[in-house]
Amino acid sequence: MAPTRRLLLLGGASTVASAWALAACAPSAPEEPAGDSSGAPTAGTDTLTLATTTDVVNFNPVIGNSRSDQWMTGLMYPRLLTIADDGSKEAEVATEWGYVDETTGFYDIRDDMAWSDGEPLTAEDVAWTLNAVKRDAPSGTFYGQLANFVEARAISPSRVEFSMRTPDSSLVDEIGFWGCIVPQHVFEPAGSIAEFANDGGAGGWVSAGPYLLTEVQVGQSYSFERVDRYPLVEGGTPIPAKVVYRVFPDVNTEILALRSGEVDVIANALPPAQVEPLRSVEGIDVAEAAGLGYAHMVYNMQNPDLAKVEVRRALAQSSDYDAIRQVALSGQAVSTGSSPLFPALTQYHDDSITEYEFDPDAARDLMRQAGYTEDGDGMFNVSFRLIYSLQDSVTSQWAQMVKDSSAQAGITIELQGSERNTYLALTNDGDYDIYAGNFAIMDDPVLNFSLSYLPGGAINYTYCDDPQLNDLIAEGAATTDLQAKVEIFRDAARIVHDQVYDNIMYTQNLFFGHSDAWSGFTARPSELLSIVNPVSIASASKSAS
Repeated sequence: MAPTRRLLLLGGASTVASAWALAACAPSAPEEPAGDSSGAPTAGTDTLTLATTTDVVNFNPVIGNSRSDQWMTGLMYPRLLTIADDGSKEAEVATEWGYVDETTGFYDIRDDMAWSDGEPLTAEDVAWTLNAVKRDAPSGTFYGQLANFVEARAISPSRVEFSMRTPDSSLVDEIGFWGCIVPQHVFEPAGSIAEFANDGGAGGWVSAGPYLLTEVQVGQSYSFERVDRYPLVEGGTPIPAKVVYRVFPDVNTEILALRSGEVDVIANALPPAQVEPLRSVEGIDVAEAAGLGYAHMVYNMQNPDLAKVEVRRALAQSSDYDAIRQVALSGQAVSTGSSPLFPALTQYHDDSITEYEFDPDAARDLMRQAGYTEDGDGMFNVSFRLIYSLQDSVTSQWAQMVKDSSAQAGITIELQGSERNTYLALTNDGDYDIYAGNFAIMDDPVLNFSLSYLPGGAINYTYCDDPQLNDLIAEGAATTDLQAKVEIFRDAARIVHDQVYDNIMYTQNLFFGHSDAWSGFTARPSELLSIVNPVSIASASKSAS
């Protein structure tokens, strides 16, 4: 059993440069929604039906990392900020955001948001949510970002300020995007925010998003009703009257349901091999969303064999990355240079860091250097268990390719594909030798490296603790000069690459299928948001038949 992950505090902060931008870094608030005279589609009576392959694990939105959890709870619990294709942040509930001084951040929020029970959404809700997550330490991405956060205060009904332990040049953006807002008047009486199930058992849910969850049939469906007023969409009211998420066993069954008209949208990304065939199907459109994430393999250094860098390098040289991208992804993915600073992060990407070379003979030499011997069949006297989600059809395919190519280097890989929630539990417990999976959005090097490579980081699946790397991450977090920060994180990325603390395999844009009877979707980056982000769903309209 792995130790509980807790992200350590970033230390060693340098004095912040005088050029620190204290002014807000955001556009002004969206204009008031237009009325019917704008010509925009108005609220109708249609039901939008979406397909997913997994049930909700946590109805409490501050817990966990599951996509299905975030798709559905995101319809009720809004974010302060959303994200653009290039990773920059844009207004959602927050209208302006930035820094009061080098250790104080702020958000100004809309004054026209309300919870579905009639209570206004105010800065008190925002401050309480942040403080409660920091205090109670729920598992998941939200808490993992708050290492440098100290305390939030509601300065007025529409302004929140929070203090930081040390200067942190990305914390305002990252809390604003990755955090959500929950109703203080509902969550506070329940006690610890980390232990509150929020399963609707105490009279149902309360929403400040476009929809309210009203019925759950585990393994079958999740039904939502439109709220009366949602000012983030034009017209101020969501267009579909109802939203239903239906649960299917796999993506192939989802595609059959889309083709038959049983569902209107597939929430998860299409397998690459299905993109072009679906484009030619009458009645189906394929939407594209920018990719700000990556697929990777991680080697658990709690295993004494994997604690040897020669073994990790041998494994890295035992995978045919180009074949994986061509076969499993139909050529729709690109190399990251085996670097966590992948090409979409244009300011940070360093093309001098190159992809691990597929070389089974070199991998064999590395295994021999590490002290392993081959049997009569040319296989080394060690094996590794690789976990992956069965619901992830692409990873399922390339996991088999990794097993086959590793055998060419004499390394035995045992595959353990699991239902997604079991896979997440194995991951959380550190119960694996090799983790295979992907992250939807890795947009900010400070956050990405802190969570992935600092000891106790919420997604430090290698369990690395490298003092030099730790110091670079801390230095980069406190640096406000962009070019200096770029150089620091390039140095950090080279350590990750050379020590094989992470094997970043590819990045790709993603494609989503939906009925052409529906239009008005707004694509956002990644599978996490795609065309099923709350504003997109609330803006979708069905053409008259």
